Amino acid sequence: MKKLLAIMGSPRKKMNTDKLLDVVLDGIRNSEEDVDIKKVYLKDLSIYHCIGCGACEKTGKCFRKDDMDELYENFNDSDGIILASPVYFNTVASLTKAMIDRCQVYWSSKYVLKNPSIDRNKKRFGLFICVGGAPYKEDQFDACTPVIDLFFRAVNTNYKGNILVSNTDVTPTWQREDITKNAYERGIRFFEGF
Repeated sequence: MKKLLAIMGSPRKKMNTDKLLDVVLDGIRNSEEDVDIKKVYLKDLSIYHCIGCGACEKTGKCFRKDDMDELYENFNDSDGIILASPVYFNTVASLTKAMIDRCQVYWSSKYVLKNPSIDRNKKRFGLFICVGGAPYKEDQFDACTPVIDLFFRAVNTNYKGNILVSNTDVTPTWQREDITKNAYERGIRFFEGF
């Protein structure tokens, strides 16, 4: 059985980002894969901000004790990670960014200590879902994707791509058949090539 970690990084439940994530998860559930899905809402977790203290450069672990401890375990155990966030001020939501910043422990353990705190031999696939309320423009998600690329590298995950959706202030994701069909099919195919 494969394990999938689905991270909902929006502060709003049952809205565009959350509903689109659920469509992808429905696709995964209806695929031919046997998958244990764990969905977490960052809004419901207690995650302190990274303070750049450098403690993880000495120990490979964060000194802070909060719900990131469980997420660290989930990252390591997962065969797939889906991260979903709205775009706020041209980047991921602050809940999402706080979680990503706390993944500094992986960079420190890999590159400073040369002793990775995540299994580097485990194969993982990653997908990013990002939803923006504004009308589409070519560079709308340009500040998000480099951050997500580095996040997936930190958690040793093969970044398989994005689902990027604009103009949800006018037409929500659940009213757009082309978007939901694509998201569902991405779920069905998520573990292809695993």
